[in-house]
Amino acid sequence: MAGRLNIWRWVVLGLAALYFLVPLAASVIFTVDVPGEGVTFDAYTQIVSADGFTSSLVLSLELAAATIAVVLLLMVPAMVALRLGAPRLRPVVEVICSLPLVVPPIAFVAGIATVLKWGPDYLSRTPLFETFVAIQNPSFPFILVLAYVVMALPFVYRALDSGLRAIDVKTLVEAARSCGAGWPQALVRAVLPNLRGALLNASFLTLALVLGEFTVAQLLGFQPFAVWIYSVGGSNAQLSVAVSVLSLVVTWALLLTLAGVGGRDKTAKSRG
Repeated sequence: MAGRLNIWRWVVLGLAALYFLVPLAASVIFTVDVPGEGVTFDAYTQIVSADGFTSSLVLSLELAAATIAVVLLLMVPAMVALRLGAPRLRPVVEVICSLPLVVPPIAFVAGIATVLKWGPDYLSRTPLFETFVAIQNPSFPFILVLAYVVMALPFVYRALDSGLRAIDVKTLVEAARSCGAGWPQALVRAVLPNLRGALLNASFLTLALVLGEFTVAQLLGFQPFAVWIYSVGGSNAQLSVAVSVLSLVVTWALLLTLAGVGGRDKTAKSRG
C-alpha cells in the first residue's frame, strides 16, 4: 500500500512539473529561436538596456518591501492580541481578511479612484490635500502600498494563523512577562522567533503578489514592473516574453534567498 502511494505521489508531482515547466520551456524557446537566424539571445541582452527596465524593477522591489513591512506590522500584533484576548473574534477577523478574495480588482480600483478624486474636489483647501498628492507621487506611489496591503491580507492571515496555531502563544507571553519583559519585548523576543517560518511564508506570498500585480497599478496610472512588461509587449513580443521569463526567475531567486536566510537562522539557532 505504501509503495502504491509513493508511485501515485511521483505521478502527481510529475504531472504538476509538466504543467508548470512545459509553458515555461515554450516561452524560453520562443525568445531564443528566431526564424531565419537560428538560436540567439538578443532578446535577453536587450533587457538591461531597455528603457524603463531598471526603474520599474526597482520600484516594484521598493513597493514589495514597504508592503511586507506594513502588512506585518499591522497583522502580527493584531493576530497575537486576537489569540490572547479575544479568540471569539477570530471568525470575524477571518471573514474581514478574506474579503479581498471576493472583491473584483476592477471594483477595488474603482473605489480607490473615487476616493482619490475627493482630494481636488473636496479637500483642496485642507491640509489633507497634500497627503492625497504625496501618496500619488510617481517616484514612489504609496497608494499602491496601501492597495497591496489590502490584497495581501488573506494570504498573510492564513500564514500567520497557521504559525500561531503551532505554538502556545499564551504560555510564551506569560513566561516573558514573568521575567520582567513588557508587552512589546515579549512579542519581539518570545513570540516572533517562533513565528519565523510563518513570517517568511507571509513575506514570500506578499512579494510574489506585488511583483506580479498588474490591474491596480495600470488603472491608477503607475508603471511598476508588471505594467512595464505589458507596455513593452506592444512593440516587441520576444522582448516582452523574455522579460516575463526573467521576472519569474528573479521572483524565484528572491524567494530562495529569503528561504535560505530563514534556514540559516534556524540552523544557527538549533546549534546554539
